[in-house]
Amino acid sequence: MDQQTQTELEAAAFRRLLAHLQDNTDVQNIDLMNLAGFCRNCLSKWYLAAAEEKGVEMDYDKAREFVYGMPYSEWKEKYQK
Repeated sequence: MDQQTQTELEAAAFRRLLAHLQDNTDVQNIDLMNLAGFCRNCLSKWYLAAAEEKGVEMDYDKAREFVYGMPYSEWKEKYQK
């Protein structure tokens, strides 16, 4: 498999993971941390780090908004137990 195809598959899998997490708001971050060792906030930090490595200007709030599909404060108010 060439690098471009691998990158496209990885990106598609990541988008699918984000959509799944956004559709399953009943799954709390603490549950993800306990079961998988990472949560939505971890994904946000990894996304931000990747952006910084590429020289893309971004802050943590924007990275969380990308992962959560809405501003974190809104998600927290609607879904955090």
